Amino acid sequence: MGKTSVAINVAGAFNGEIIGADSMQIYRYMDIGTAKPTTDEQSRVAHHMIDLIDPDEHFDARQFAEMANEKIIKLYAGGVTPFVVGGTGLYIKALVHGLFKAGRADIRARERLQEQSRIYGADFLYQRLRRHDPDTAERIHPNDSYRIIRALEVYELTGKPITAFQREHGFKDHRFRALKIGLHINREVLYDRINHRVDAMIDSGFLDEVKGLLEMGYSDDLKSMQSIGYRHLIDFIKGRCSWDETLRTLKRDTRRYAKRQLTWFKADPEIIWREPGQLREIQRLIKKFLQAE
Repeated sequence: MGKTSVAINVAGAFNGEIIGADSMQIYRYMDIGTAKPTTDEQSRVAHHMIDLIDPDEHFDARQFAEMANEKIIKLYAGGVTPFVVGGTGLYIKALVHGLFKAGRADIRARERLQEQSRIYGADFLYQRLRRHDPDTAERIHPNDSYRIIRALEVYELTGKPITAFQREHGFKDHRFRALKIGLHINREVLYDRINHRVDAMIDSGFLDEVKGLLEMGYSDDLKSMQSIGYRHLIDFIKGRCSWDETLRTLKRDTRRYAKRQLTWFKADPEIIWREPGQLREIQRLIKKFLQAE
């Protein structure tokens, strides 16, 4: 039993609906590579915050927090228990604790940095970020041009690295009284599941999904198309990588991403860790929390 199965079970048991907290499931047409809940799963429990925008549209943690906050208030007012489910830690932190403010966005600076990225490539800006804010660079993939540009924009606007604002903010605010449950899986078991999941995505037509996105006109340098899985298959389609190497690096990078996710969530002392098979124990925790509420 995985995250989606556990979420559907507990949401169904407590008159709940699911608010997705996944930075990739917000995109339309990107279903297989994002492990989006199936039509059957969505019919069992209502899901929100998925299929919000097209792959070439902008979306960030602040927008997520605002939209999810509004949805939670409506569900709660209607007697429905909201379950926030997903692995994008910044989305969840932004929702529960708010985000730091680093001044107004500088559109001209952003456009200039975007133009430099188009001309010289994302690595050109990534190396600049490493000089100015090595801590942030360590957490960002060299191809993630959106986050690289945002970090450089903050630095140019304020003279301070984005990590300084994050430390000052500290995510100290509590906008909700929330019960946080994390699912712990033995690392070897997790990595084995990841390898099988990649194979299953390929068997389900992941390659055709990526080809379809390219045929629809979505550029391979979009933030959405540079995510794990999509960028790997684009490299294969463009002839930059063999099929065996594509599968190997896709599985490797997915395992590395899972490790980074675990590190992020392990740093939150409020999370109660349970195994996916401990469904009755998870339900007990939720029942106790709701009764106290």
